[in-house]
Amino acid sequence: MTAIRTAAYAALVSILPLAGAAFAQNQSADPAGQAQSAGDKQKADGSVADTMCSKCGVALTAGDKQKADGSGTATVCAKCAAAQTAGDMQMSVEQATADWEAGPKKAAKAMQEKYGEPNGATPTRLVWTDKGPFKEIILLNEEINHDFPMPHKDYLQHVVSFDVPTDKVGELAEFDGSIIVDRTRGTIGARCDTEAHNLLALNLAWDIINGKKDVEQARKAYGQIAMKAKKQGEMDSYMKDLQFQPMAKAGDSDVVTVGPKAGEAQPAAAQE
Repeated sequence: MTAIRTAAYAALVSILPLAGAAFAQNQSADPAGQAQSAGDKQKADGSVADTMCSKCGVALTAGDKQKADGSGTATVCAKCAAAQTAGDMQMSVEQATADWEAGPKKAAKAMQEKYGEPNGATPTRLVWTDKGPFKEIILLNEEINHDFPMPHKDYLQHVVSFDVPTDKVGELAEFDGSIIVDRTRGTIGARCDTEAHNLLALNLAWDIINGKKDVEQARKAYGQIAMKAKKQGEMDSYMKDLQFQPMAKAGDSDVVTVGPKAGEAQPAAAQE
């Protein structure tokens, strides 16, 4: 019996070095982290090894449980998840205009195709800001009757930054009732049914401001240019682009009329 135990012990001792070598070789062939199970990938700093945010690419932490699409297949970090949620809250053009009148809905599609998604959307209006030369583009789900120069509906407004001289505001109102001047804010806008018609109105308003045309000449020019575009399909340059440069800084906060500083214009810093 003693002889058998001795032989078995000798055999075990001879096998151990071989097993140890095989184990060491297996470990060296397995890169760091691969021998770990999927559940053993928690890093010491709290991030999850080899798992990156599908949006921004940063390493995910244990708290990043939210999925980008709710399916559990696209994991995102907390920051991107919050941005995704905010984006989901932004009403799309299709959602906002689902029940709109045909004219505003058509204009919404045209503005979306040209300028992308609006910066603001509600069930009653869409707003694009700082697009091209325009400070803002406002589209209303409201069709306003307007008979100049021919019966149509107003719902689309294009606004530019510009200080309109106060002595020209009355003339602009005579020219086109859908020219909208905001002296305090420093803007002039035109509201019609298309961007081309708004450009035409703004350019003719500029002609009135700089003395190139009087009110009657501007009204006549609007009718002629608009009708030519409608009948012949040829758009004048006044319907394609602004013929003047919007102001980089505009606005008039007026003067104080009540209190110790009555009659004094405020310095630029105070106006801002």
